[in-house]
Amino acid sequence: MEPYRIKVVEPIPITTREYRERVYAAGGYNQFNLTANDVTIDLLSDSGTGALSAEQQAAGMRGDETYAGARSFFRFRDVAEELTGYQHIFPVHQGRAAERILFSALLKPGQISISNTHFDTTRANAEIVGGVVRDLPCPAAKDLDSEEPFKGDIDLVALEEALAGPDDVGLVIMTITNNGGGGQPVSMANLEAASALCRKHGVPFFLDAARFAENAWLVTQREAKYRDHSPRDVAKLAFRLADGCVVSLKKDGIVHIGGMLALNDTELAKRCELLLIATEGFSTYGGLSGRDLDMCAQGMIEVTNPLYLRERAEATAYLAECARQAGVDSVRPAGVHAVYLNAGRLLPHIPPQRFTGHALASELYLAGGVRCAELGSLYLGEIDDSGELITPAPFELVRLAIPRRVYTRSHLEYVAETLAGIAKNPEQVPGYRLVEAPAMLRPFRCRLEQVRP
Repeated sequence: MEPYRIKVVEPIPITTREYRERVYAAGGYNQFNLTANDVTIDLLSDSGTGALSAEQQAAGMRGDETYAGARSFFRFRDVAEELTGYQHIFPVHQGRAAERILFSALLKPGQISISNTHFDTTRANAEIVGGVVRDLPCPAAKDLDSEEPFKGDIDLVALEEALAGPDDVGLVIMTITNNGGGGQPVSMANLEAASALCRKHGVPFFLDAARFAENAWLVTQREAKYRDHSPRDVAKLAFRLADGCVVSLKKDGIVHIGGMLALNDTELAKRCELLLIATEGFSTYGGLSGRDLDMCAQGMIEVTNPLYLRERAEATAYLAECARQAGVDSVRPAGVHAVYLNAGRLLPHIPPQRFTGHALASELYLAGGVRCAELGSLYLGEIDDSGELITPAPFELVRLAIPRRVYTRSHLEYVAETLAGIAKNPEQVPGYRLVEAPAMLRPFRCRLEQVRP
């Protein structure tokens, strides 16, 4: 059962298919253009969409709104230092701000940023400053159906070759859990080995730790050496393997806004602090109100509670199993923050050129008002100026991201029932064609039209 009881409820919109077809077409068949009133179950993101606890609400009431040196900052700093062990703690308004500041201060034009998988804003922030991104997922990540426990790992052989080679590597950043790689966890053994390689070659090693607690939970469940550890102890060990981290606290801080950049290098911290002050706010608030800082601090404490993490993981596994029984496969084994549906297997009649993943995500909305995100060729594929796909993504996936402490099992069953309806007649699902696309971060602002087979 959920290890909490519901104190405040919010009505959700119940709409008709006719209504959804009308508003989706008006929005260019892009789910980012839908409004909250258009969506029944919102699985677009787990970022900033969770429910606050009573203790977080109480902490917010104690927020100190002093411009510089607020009490709320020191509470935030103390919790973050205890968790991460880093010397320099900077709050920011969300994770992408931390990425922008770090890459601007550290990455030179032409230098390479290596990751197990860069997510979309991480990739964009590296490229904006002239960096070159390189993803090195482990070989096990290629098999969506295998039960390998740590398919989020980086390929250590490829990493050593890259670090020892002639290319100028500016940093290595490990995403835990590996969001772009199906929400799969990274093992502590892999983190330790990657950290050692970076130290051997003198390359800074960072964590993109938006889901640090969920990764730690999966380590305690899947890595024998850590089965007797608490999730918080594993998270602490992981942070201490790196030189610093960027964190969106909208995920494992369980808050609506907030993030963190944390570092050990004092000279790098000075450069980052100047950028922070110029673009986010003074270094003791970083664009956040005092109440937000206090709620972030409380969230960083609550998120490693084993009861909370166990229920969250079990809910995600439950949705994955319900989807499988409905005839829709997903990336296995299930992670914690999302279920990644295998759209390519369900819709073989739609080629990647017609955006298979987006087609399934669209049908979920049209059939049941379920909003979610495509992680296929629309997001990852190489597309020319005319909107035609040149190189498809490795897989056509759809991410069902589950907000924290928001939906019950019956909501997840409704999602599975909607999937079951689609799976009965998958050949009826249309493909899509791009009609408008920005040069960067395409999924957020593109427009499409339906293409019937």
